[in-house]
Amino acid sequence: MSNPVYQRELIGLLRTPKALAVQGLVAVGCTLLVLLRWPTDAQVELSGAHSQQVFRLFAYGLLAAIVLLVPVFPATSIVQERTRRTLELLLNSPLRPWSIYLGKLVGVLAFVFLLLLVSLPAAAACYVMGGIDLRGQLGLLYVVLALAAVQYAALGLLVSSYAGSSDAALRVTYGLVLALAVLSLGPHLFLQGQPGTLPQVADWLRCVSPLTAVMKIAGHADVGGQGLQGRADVVGRFAILAAGTILLLALRTITRLNRSMVDRARDQGVITDERKTSGRLLRRLLFIVDPQRRSRGISLLVNPVMVKEFRSRRFGRGHWMMRLMAACVLVSLGLTYASSMGSVQWGVSTIGGIMVLLQVALIVLLTPSLAAGLISSERETGSWVLLQMTPLSPLTIVWGKLLSVCWTLLLILLATLPGYVVMVWIQPEMQHQVLRVTTGLALTAALAMLLSAAVGSLFQKSAAATTAAYIALVTVCAGPLLVWLGRNAPFGRATVETALLLSPLAAALRVMEVPGFAEYNLVPANWWLMAGASLVCLGLLAVQTWRLGGPR
Repeated sequence: MSNPVYQRELIGLLRTPKALAVQGLVAVGCTLLVLLRWPTDAQVELSGAHSQQVFRLFAYGLLAAIVLLVPVFPATSIVQERTRRTLELLLNSPLRPWSIYLGKLVGVLAFVFLLLLVSLPAAAACYVMGGIDLRGQLGLLYVVLALAAVQYAALGLLVSSYAGSSDAALRVTYGLVLALAVLSLGPHLFLQGQPGTLPQVADWLRCVSPLTAVMKIAGHADVGGQGLQGRADVVGRFAILAAGTILLLALRTITRLNRSMVDRARDQGVITDERKTSGRLLRRLLFIVDPQRRSRGISLLVNPVMVKEFRSRRFGRGHWMMRLMAACVLVSLGLTYASSMGSVQWGVSTIGGIMVLLQVALIVLLTPSLAAGLISSERETGSWVLLQMTPLSPLTIVWGKLLSVCWTLLLILLATLPGYVVMVWIQPEMQHQVLRVTTGLALTAALAMLLSAAVGSLFQKSAAATTAAYIALVTVCAGPLLVWLGRNAPFGRATVETALLLSPLAAALRVMEVPGFAEYNLVPANWWLMAGASLVCLGLLAVQTWRLGGPR
């Protein structure tokens, strides 16, 4: 007998307009990546260099699509059952927990494999150009992407079983995907070539990322490689680690699929004064700002919408803000210390590039989760009607909501500045360079905030708004880097420079004179483009707010 959960999940996904849009986006994107370098004459290179260049663009583009699109559907699967009050019915049905889990996992993966199928025409076009191994490159690429899709789907289902809302599930899932795909490469970046056990652990840890395996298949050098290229079987290691993580994630999610998920007892808590002395001291350190103290009244000079956003959002509460800032300060200083230990090998520009990547990653990860639901969450919960009943103007509402995100991003960026202060203290001549980098990052944060808010205002559901904002922001920041990967061949300098002008990340790396970006003239043209795009997004947000029927 077929699994009813699988049928419901797959049919439900295929009936949504966003599923059709995603399939069309993947098909058109893969086709355009191939057409960018398709030969205009009837000649084929015997060396296969031309087809290898096309294959690399196709491989990285398809990997980006998997990383961005796959976590969306599993991350909202179980949490939507809880919010719709259908999880109780599902758990009390004759279906076993493993049957429910397999039905949801297979339903999501069936749709994901449809995305891989729509990319097959573009893959066939790469293969007919010659010079590409069908099993060792093209077939192996699809195996790696399929494993990555299953891994991210299992991760999304586990997060969905813990989350209380769809937007929170998306935020946590995208953060964990970023950690698996990008941050897992960091330890190997610093420890490679050193003796001991930690470098070996870091060498295995980097293989958790599918990027390492795809780079190996595409024929590029090792990730962050220094000196001789590594001979490790990164594709085999990725397969082993992916299979292991999928099994662990699946077992944990299946054990959670029981009636206790919908019948959780509320913790009664313990009075602080009744704890032991060590417990009281630890609590005072963790809660420098007491989350239980009574909030003051709202001043007449303060925007009430901003205060409402701060008090109703987890990261807006004072103790969470201080935790986030402390984490950013520690990571910034720790990264500066770790990289400065190898400054002789790396150079100051590479260290600065790592700092820029850290800050841009924080902006991309946090901003859509904060700004995308400013309007859509109000519409979804019905509280937009309450705002219409207040004497506040649409301008006051939008300004208060943007201020709540702006202050959060400002504090996060300030918390990452100690790393730059250490760099300037070590090398004072970098002061002007650091000032230009911080200017570019401030414009990037403004663009990310306004773009996420503008895109999110077009949707009625916060989950769809958050997903669209993540895709739009990652496309703007990292999309042009696909063209940069094909610099010199197949793309010329003018084409690469034009594409990089659209990327705030590329402009910041250019200011830090990171190898590979230092030869392009991107600043201040990129700053003017970001400022203009921010104004356009602000106008779109204002028009959309007024169209939705703001208070008169």
